[in-house]
Amino acid sequence: MSNRPISEDDLHAYVDHALEPERQAEVAAYLESHPDVARRVASFSDQRSMLRAALAPIAEEPLPPQLNLSRIIESKRRRPASFRWAIAAMLMLAIGGVGGWAIRGATEGPAGGLAALAQEASDSYKVYASDRTRPVELRDSAELVQWVSNRLQQPVKLPDLTKSGYRLMGGRVVPTAHGPAAMFMYDDDHGERLVVLTRPMTSDQNAPMAAHSGGDVAGFSWADGGTGYSVVGPRGVESLRPLANEIRKQAQAI
Repeated sequence: MSNRPISEDDLHAYVDHALEPERQAEVAAYLESHPDVARRVASFSDQRSMLRAALAPIAEEPLPPQLNLSRIIESKRRRPASFRWAIAAMLMLAIGGVGGWAIRGATEGPAGGLAALAQEASDSYKVYASDRTRPVELRDSAELVQWVSNRLQQPVKLPDLTKSGYRLMGGRVVPTAHGPAAMFMYDDDHGERLVVLTRPMTSDQNAPMAAHSGGDVAGFSWADGGTGYSVVGPRGVESLRPLANEIRKQAQAI
């Protein structure tokens, strides 16, 4: 078995059964020991199944007579060039319209930009903050910073929230639909936990700080210079604003 890390590309190829048998087995073993990632991969499989189900009726339909190759060739011989082009354009529009509406909804991807980052941070909080056994993967701050910086392929600064009453518990790399993200977890003297999530942004590369909330989770998200940040916790959203401002101030000092 190789020591090559499991990447986001490996996860998608695993869902598509596009890996070599040995690599497929390695990814399967990885998912068995990482149930959080396994849940994401299961959602990929569900989306793949939905897509196949949406397109199955079209794929099973018999070829319309007007698309039969021999008929098209014969028709081209008999019709003027301008008329043939008009027919081709109409067919392309019809096929595109049918295909587009058939997969609409089934192929809608995850939200993008700041909204996606906020959702990813909230999901990470819900999965890991309640874990009393292994909420983080690494606790050593120096090792953690080096690890996540290597995985994100850019320098990552670890926010220091001790003056705000929060101690670093540790962190981990979490997969997202937009690539790996660094997750840092903090707690205070009362056992209250916060999650800070950061990753490179492909859209909303510079976005002002915005509040978000859902259920019992709230937070702030923003992006500076192509890097996104989100801090989430169980507190009222306004009480998190000073923490978000402090994290942003430290990040801008990199």
